[in-house]
Amino acid sequence: MISLHTRASRGSALVYGLVIMTVVLILLTSIIGFVASQTKYALTVHTREQAFQIAEAGIHFYKWYLAHNTDGRTTSQIQNFWTSGGAYGVGSVYEAEYFDPSGGAIGKYQITVTPPSTGSTVVTVRSVGIAYKDAGAPRTIEVRFRRPSWSEYIVLSNAITRFGVGTETFGKIHSNYGIRFDGLAHNLVTSSVAQYNDPDHVGGDELGVHTHVNAPPGSGVNDAFRPAEAPPATLPSRPDVFEGGRQTGVATVDFNGVLGDLSYIKSVAQAGTNGSKYFDNAHQGRHIILKANGNFDIRTVQSFNSSTNEINNYSGGWATYPIPNEGVIFVENHVWLEGTINGKRTTIVAANLTSSALKDVYIGKDIRYTNYDCSDMLGIIGQSDVMIYENSETDLRIDGALLAQTDRVGRPNYGQSDHKNVITIYGAIASNQRYGFAWTNGVNNWGYTTRNLLYDNNLLYCPPPYFPVGTQYEMDLWEEK
Repeated sequence: MISLHTRASRGSALVYGLVIMTVVLILLTSIIGFVASQTKYALTVHTREQAFQIAEAGIHFYKWYLAHNTDGRTTSQIQNFWTSGGAYGVGSVYEAEYFDPSGGAIGKYQITVTPPSTGSTVVTVRSVGIAYKDAGAPRTIEVRFRRPSWSEYIVLSNAITRFGVGTETFGKIHSNYGIRFDGLAHNLVTSSVAQYNDPDHVGGDELGVHTHVNAPPGSGVNDAFRPAEAPPATLPSRPDVFEGGRQTGVATVDFNGVLGDLSYIKSVAQAGTNGSKYFDNAHQGRHIILKANGNFDIRTVQSFNSSTNEINNYSGGWATYPIPNEGVIFVENHVWLEGTINGKRTTIVAANLTSSALKDVYIGKDIRYTNYDCSDMLGIIGQSDVMIYENSETDLRIDGALLAQTDRVGRPNYGQSDHKNVITIYGAIASNQRYGFAWTNGVNNWGYTTRNLLYDNNLLYCPPPYFPVGTQYEMDLWEEK
């Protein structure tokens, strides 16, 4: 006979056992749930990462696709590429499967492209990556590609270039040859050559970018050969002159390629795209006055003084037209230019593409923006020179991107009695030959005493319409959406 005490003990043991089993079961369930959730999370993270990598693969594919179809092409050819209706991702989504190394399809990317607007070089590419393991968790990457414009430099040159004492620059500077810089550069200064023989003094080769300013605590300029600025020395740190640094051995820029751009710009003007205007090679060219009311006055120049580059007389009266927005004014002859723009983005060209008589743009009065943002932008292109005439304003300001395709942006040598105060360029300069607005014989200086070169940062993303650009698309913005 089992005692009551024994029965009670057995009952207690059973209860304890049940409690322990319950606790273990709870813990086991929790552990299993935790492991399952972590496994699920890991799989989700893996799938999301896979989708991200697929989206990135789409971007890399499109970068290759752009290079294959546009690198080295002319402006006209690239415009045809975007407007032909055959560019991937334009107008409809371009979709392609993504395969793992074993050849199995693990997902796909979907690419949507916003092509360049008229006169722009910016392309936006959006790639959506989808992993088949979880098609409901896509990842999206958006990238901006652009072809760098020649207006991205405060000075771009195809010749040995010298920046004298008194020159202060804001913006990048590049020459395909050597640079002597004796002013103050707030941004990077680069040259395509490692060394060169400076023609402004005797001596051996000096560094591709060098200065004759005496190093602190010294002061002043020494015009003699500078061993510290010559091979085999490496580029010394000179923040007193090169605040943004300097580099040599940088890739060259092709000025000859601009001829194709001029031909395309002429066709745009003749077609009247966005109100563009074409004017023939009558007499000696045209005098153009830009007006803040959105129009420009134009008159035919009968003759001009080739010594001072100033107009003698006219043929006929003034005519008035709207300034083309996102368009061009093309004159198949010389252009004398002045005035103000307001809410207009345009490019003005002086070029004769039917003969060997190259044409110039002459400036002597202010050219100004009303709004210092992307709404006001002016490109000024001379097939030969962009030249300051003799009787120019003593305090002259030019807002715009200036390009001299075969010769120079500058002021000719009008003699040692020619003295002006300040010239300010707010924009950019591209000059095939040596740029400059002042002269010296080593003792006396003449021309403009102070030369302020101020880079317009808006030119980085809002270059003037149809202004020459580089030959390759570059990625300059990446973000996940």
